[in-house]
Amino acid sequence: MAEGRRESQGKTGELQPGEKPGKPCKQRLKQSSMALVSADSRIAELLGELHQLIKQTQEERSRSEHNLVNIQKTHERMQTENKISPYYRTKLRGLYTTAKADAEAECNILRKALDKIAEIKSLLEERRIAAKIAGLYNDSEPPRKTMRRGVLMTLLQQSAMTLPLWIGKPGEKPPPLCGAIPASSDYVAKPGDKVAARVKAVDGDEQWILAEVVSYNHATNKYEVDDIDEEGKERHTLSRRRIIPLPQWKANPETDPEALFQKDQLVLALYPQTTCFYRALIHTPPQRPQDDYSVLFEDTSYADGYSPPLNVAQRYVVACKETKKK
Repeated sequence: MAEGRRESQGKTGELQPGEKPGKPCKQRLKQSSMALVSADSRIAELLGELHQLIKQTQEERSRSEHNLVNIQKTHERMQTENKISPYYRTKLRGLYTTAKADAEAECNILRKALDKIAEIKSLLEERRIAAKIAGLYNDSEPPRKTMRRGVLMTLLQQSAMTLPLWIGKPGEKPPPLCGAIPASSDYVAKPGDKVAARVKAVDGDEQWILAEVVSYNHATNKYEVDDIDEEGKERHTLSRRRIIPLPQWKANPETDPEALFQKDQLVLALYPQTTCFYRALIHTPPQRPQDDYSVLFEDTSYADGYSPPLNVAQRYVVACKETKKK
């Protein structure tokens, strides 16, 4: 990222509006420490509940196995006798009804497990923010201003890989911030959320960077965000129109293809091994849930004005508000 951007406008630990020196700062640190203990306790509780749900899933699967074997054997007998008698028709109807009910029961348990995982991830994020306020860090994620670039790139890759896949119920439409579906007009990103933020570079040009939300002021309708590459050093105060929330779920191409950007659609995509978003055209949308987009970045050094295809995860592809080519 460019060096020498404007200084931080309020680093973590500084006095907030209306605070007096001394006690309030200590009070915030105490509150952060209490939040850490509370989060750890709840996470441990949720992990226990998740373990039980996983055991229930296995038990449900084992219980339904006998019925699936009966379905297979019944089909084999029908093939041997080369006829579909009323007896077999009635028997199969009953077996398939039971199999459907078993599958729905297992599906319900798995959905509960996914909800537990989502809650655990949310608490871990809250814990990270509380630790950041208290000035506590661990080896897996040190403060980014002291973090080696390779470590940061690995963290961004992990964030993309662990982005949950949206799994709706039959007939349920994907929600906002699933894949290419934008946030609702009244949506406000939470502290800790990752966003694409439009900021001024040292040379005066504007660029889209990967940033983390610090706070949102409802009175001014402005965000405070940290440059993900310069945590605690580069803080920006930006209006809502300069912020694009990143997807919170991956869209499944097999069930919700309409929730993906389509071929030749103009987007902003995070350039590989950087923390900046650039304009690009969708070359190929994901074909499977684990696939990335293949995109063509605008690049005047190539004859046709576009780079060769590069892969970018769903997590880091958002709609481009500017339609004119630069």
